[in-house]
Amino acid sequence: MTAERPLSSRRVYEGHIINLRTDEVELPSGRRIVLEIVEHRGAVAVVPIIDGDVVLVRQFRAAVGRALLEIPAGSVEPGETVEACLQRELAEEIGMRAGRTDHLITFYPSPGFLTEAVHVYAAGELTPHRLLAEEEDLTVVRVPLARAAALVTHGEIVDAKSIIGLLLAARKDQS
Repeated sequence: MTAERPLSSRRVYEGHIINLRTDEVELPSGRRIVLEIVEHRGAVAVVPIIDGDVVLVRQFRAAVGRALLEIPAGSVEPGETVEACLQRELAEEIGMRAGRTDHLITFYPSPGFLTEAVHVYAAGELTPHRLLAEEEDLTVVRVPLARAAALVTHGEIVDAKSIIGLLLAARKDQS
């Protein structure tokens, strides 16, 4: 497969979490098009497991206008490693630190326009560890891992990172 040939790139917006650029490219056919690309540093999502239970968070998501039940996650900060981000998010969102982490998958949520890669881990050997962070209005919910996987199939857990992380963790748990 032949790649598109870049012709020009223009930064349209710079924000705290995302940037937006437009790229003009030439397709293999010779036709020129403009692509809108959302740049994101990447994120980490974690399936924290304690004695067969998974620790989830319920929080309101303005983009979809409702509260969602999710695995802990967050954006990688500039200069931060994936492992440091993972531990920071666990501490901020559920007050824990992981003694063991297992990489499940890295995926691109929407590669047609988004540069973000999401690194998904299972975490175990959790111990209390609280970090003071920005005020987030979230509720911690602990459910059996098998029940969390069932919540996915029943449409009660609907965000991609949680669906992927929970189903992979449940599959790994069964093997």
